[in-house]
Amino acid sequence: MQFKYRKKILAIRHALAAFGSKSIELFREAGGISILFAKTLYSMATAAWRRSHIMDQMNKIGVTSLPLVLLTALFTGMVLALQSAYQLRTFNAVRYTAGLVSLSIIRELGPVLTAMVVAGRVGASITAELGTMKVTEQIDALVSLGTDPIKYLVVPRFIAAVLMLPLLTVYADFIGMFGGYIVAVLKLDIGSSLYIRDSFDVLIFKDVFTGLIKSFAFGAIIAIVGCYQGFRTSGGAEGVGKATTISVVTSLVLIIASDCFFTAIFYFVFP
Repeated sequence: MQFKYRKKILAIRHALAAFGSKSIELFREAGGISILFAKTLYSMATAAWRRSHIMDQMNKIGVTSLPLVLLTALFTGMVLALQSAYQLRTFNAVRYTAGLVSLSIIRELGPVLTAMVVAGRVGASITAELGTMKVTEQIDALVSLGTDPIKYLVVPRFIAAVLMLPLLTVYADFIGMFGGYIVAVLKLDIGSSLYIRDSFDVLIFKDVFTGLIKSFAFGAIIAIVGCYQGFRTSGGAEGVGKATTISVVTSLVLIIASDCFFTAIFYFVFP
């Protein structure tokens, strides 16, 4: 009896120790990301921007991601229109499909899905690139030559991501609404002019503004998390793969969490 009691006590102690270890690791990661973010902002404010590097990163982050973002937004708008009409038909309210699709895409799906696509594509690329530089000691070589790796490597990627995510979101919003338009006109027998008018009549400036603000934050998250995990990479090729996986997962979790945070602020604090 006493042995079983001690065994339970040991199990509880191990569980608490594991929980404490994971909690400390979580706070350490959050602190590291916050410090890198602060250093990036400081470097942006105190150092000259390398325009050629920024333009190159804008091309990698924005232009090359555009086809995948548009394809995702198009099919999302089409599926959303079909699913909405399926439910609205019960109440004989199919004509409200346009407003539902436009509001859903502008407020939530456009920014969030765009950020997720970019996080999976670009965030992983940033981590793999910087991680490879880290394990091959190229970043250490930059430091030895007197070059600040944050100013040289992080700032261009951060600026490019923050600028390109809102632009990609705008394209995704329009293409998503166009996907709903295709389904509504060809499948649901809703008039073209009626669908277009209803799509824009329900929108207000606050809807568009909140979606763009979210996309700025998502771009910052993707760039900072990708660079942070790249700088922390160790262990050769296996370490690069592990860091890339952690980077994408962390970015997706932070994107969803920050989306919930911004939604709560804009629609409850500032109704």
